[in-house]
Amino acid sequence: MPGTRKLGRTSDHRKAMLRAMVTYLLETGKIETTVTRAKEVRAMTEKMITIAKEDNLHAKRQVYSFVTKETVAKKLFDELAPKYKETNGGYSRIIKIGPRRGDAAEMAIIELI
Repeated sequence: MPGTRKLGRTSDHRKAMLRAMVTYLLETGKIETTVTRAKEVRAMTEKMITIAKEDNLHAKRQVYSFVTKETVAKKLFDELAPKYKETNGGYSRIIKIGPRRGDAAEMAIIELI
């Protein structure tokens, strides 16, 4: 279930951070972050893509309420959702890249397949 990791932040801060990261991932297709954040972002991103595959008014309102940029939401409905129409989940991949230099946090790259 998405949203089970607290990530050391208050619920408002955590939700805002995840919304921003999901929006950026959908915009660019690839981001570098810690492994635990990547797992949360993957869950939320896959949920947004699954919702966008419906392509009705309710789905659009759900996506627009979560994704922070209107252009990214439009891209999700016009380009990404049709691309994954036949796929049941597994829209993103997490690749571990080793520890971060400053604090040795385990880093990963999350990207859309």
